[in-house]
Amino acid sequence: MDFSGKQVLVFGTGISGLAAAGLLQKRHAEVILFDGNEQLDENRVMADFEDTRGIRFYKGDLPEDVRSTLDLAVLSPGIPPDLPPVCEMKDAGIPIWGEVELAWQCGKGTVLAITGTNGKTTTTSLLGEIMKSSCGSVKVVGNIGIPYAGAVEDMTDNTVTVAEISSFQLETIQDFCPKVSAVLNITPDHLNRHHTMENYIASKMRIAENQSRDQVCILNYEDEILREQAKHLSPGIIWFSGSRRLEEGLYLDGDSIMCAYGDTVEKVIGTGELRILGRHNYENVMAAAAMALSCGIPMERIRATLRNFEAVEHRIEYVAEKRGIRFYNDSKGTNPDAAIKGIQAMDRPTCLIGGGYDKDSEYTEWINSFDGKVKLLVLIGQTREKIAAQAEACGFTDYIFADSLQEAVDLCCGKAEPGDAVLLSPACASWGMFPNYEVRGKMFKELVHALKD
Repeated sequence: MDFSGKQVLVFGTGISGLAAAGLLQKRHAEVILFDGNEQLDENRVMADFEDTRGIRFYKGDLPEDVRSTLDLAVLSPGIPPDLPPVCEMKDAGIPIWGEVELAWQCGKGTVLAITGTNGKTTTTSLLGEIMKSSCGSVKVVGNIGIPYAGAVEDMTDNTVTVAEISSFQLETIQDFCPKVSAVLNITPDHLNRHHTMENYIASKMRIAENQSRDQVCILNYEDEILREQAKHLSPGIIWFSGSRRLEEGLYLDGDSIMCAYGDTVEKVIGTGELRILGRHNYENVMAAAAMALSCGIPMERIRATLRNFEAVEHRIEYVAEKRGIRFYNDSKGTNPDAAIKGIQAMDRPTCLIGGGYDKDSEYTEWINSFDGKVKLLVLIGQTREKIAAQAEACGFTDYIFADSLQEAVDLCCGKAEPGDAVLLSPACASWGMFPNYEVRGKMFKELVHALKD
């Protein structure tokens, strides 16, 4: 797609916004790069571009005479579409796209897209590795940390793009249509952004709204929300289940992942052959395998990739053993449901570090999942009093507060004994204390490695 002569606003200067601006520049648009943060250093922002010709930068407020000339606005995922300036542009008839929609309009090849409250990154990474085993050109992009728009210029008609797509990104699609989509699960998250659970569900399900009957959507049969939403979808449905046998689909049967299709039932892999822990990861394996099978990838190549796949960084990641205590980094457990999976994966008494930024989540179910396994809960961040109050209401009183991650690690080390585990699985976003969950996880690992043996 060519944007010659078009005035295109890119709202937001994070990695997605800068990638979108770079793509638009290459497609000959007149790019207006804008961010509401008046404290931004323009030189640092513009340093991301080899050539700044065709790009104008504004911060704080966007002048009305600039807004009135716009042909298109492209939002970064962090920009809510109900923000007043965005609503004003909508009212003025200016099309609003997200970075994902822009990349879709400009990209080539086949797209496989994954969303869900939890498990997206592991499933996306795993599917990317499977596709690389059989396809010459594979791009793994999206919410996984690699902007979709940044990969477009290297795509050909034979490229397979494996995209992790968040609810924020799905809010601003228009024609985006993957050949195969997957919704892994839906549990409460980001309600401070979406306001209601109904809005959050609707945003997630947009991943399949443009798919046709000859395309495929992979869904988790054990998610009641998805069983209901499936009734309204156009594409063919392939189910997976971690709890029951299915007549058609992939399911966990004892310690084997099975695939049933037609009159055939075939073993995909034994769970003992995998290098990733927990039932939730077996579900991620099923989703990735189902997507790959839908693309015609041979089962043997899928199996070979599954056997060699390591855990994604920051997701129940083994860090080290110090003084007989095993340390695990689950910084990507940014909501209660994800953090429950972290606890369930532990097989020993655990000192747990939780807390962080408040996304309007409730923590009762998370606390109840401790099930005698958590011997100490160390709480940090904005949510620590809220979680403590809910812990008290659940009858759990073995908690203390820490003012930093360093203090939290020290407190856990003082309480843990040989044979125990220390788990960072916050059930909250990192904002306020850290820029993102990756920085939080990396700091935790640095603190652990600095401990004396």
